[in-house]
Amino acid sequence: MSSYLEANARERLALFDSFEEFVSPAQRVVSPHLAQLNAPVAFDDGVVVGRARLGAATVFAAAQEGGFMGGAVGEVHGAKLVGLLRRAVAERPDAVVLLLETGGVRLHEANAGLIAVSEVMRAVLDARDAGIPVIVLIGGSNGAFGGMGIVARCANTLIISEEGRLAMSGPEVIETANGVEEFDSRDRALVWRTTGGKHRYLMGDVHRIVDDSIPSFRAAAMEAIAAAKQGPVALTLEALEVEQHMLEQRIARFGALPDPLDVWAAMGVAKPSDVPMLDVDAFTAAANPHRQGA
Repeated sequence: MSSYLEANARERLALFDSFEEFVSPAQRVVSPHLAQLNAPVAFDDGVVVGRARLGAATVFAAAQEGGFMGGAVGEVHGAKLVGLLRRAVAERPDAVVLLLETGGVRLHEANAGLIAVSEVMRAVLDARDAGIPVIVLIGGSNGAFGGMGIVARCANTLIISEEGRLAMSGPEVIETANGVEEFDSRDRALVWRTTGGKHRYLMGDVHRIVDDSIPSFRAAAMEAIAAAKQGPVALTLEALEVEQHMLEQRIARFGALPDPLDVWAAMGVAKPSDVPMLDVDAFTAAANPHRQGA
């Protein structure tokens, strides 16, 4: 299978040259919370973690399974991610690659899930502080939302496809909290304009956009690792202040605009209505002169 969107977590691992799984399904480490609720469990708890080879690089990798509870994070799921990142600090691979597909925290596990996501964030930052680049790939049908959307933005490099989505709150959550007048979750074109890969690239929230294929994600991940070897972005107060300034400018420029089409027009993109129809190469060429933070 070549489509990243249509592949499951284990099929996406084909982008690596080899993969050695940690905490395999044979060990049957499952969520105790789901069992108490008589809810279905998965023997990998919806995430595959392990050591891999990607070209000449040794990496630690994790792939979330969107088909199990939307890739949502619970206690065991989060512990596997944290354990992977902590082991990376100890063993110092060339990078950590996270293949995210998740709606955020698993509501079945409430506080345990929230704590798990916060621990994942800390572990990502600890890995970066140790000089180990963290690369995030987003291209699954569930996108990367909630706390794991924040985790994604903690990484060194984000790679997304047009089909991928990235946001804090999902469309249904926004509509429920603020009404359909604020955001109509049934308007799929609006949803993708707002949270999809093209908008996130234009806004500077991701570093690379690729087409929906496993080989394209593989090539982009290899390039990101090679670039990180030249010097990963340091975790400094100055870098944080630059990011904060960019966000303040974003609110000032675009805060009153009701639709991403209006945002793209304000950025100077020619024929914003054509953006959704452009292939990745044509879109990148059109977007780069106007991209925020470029």
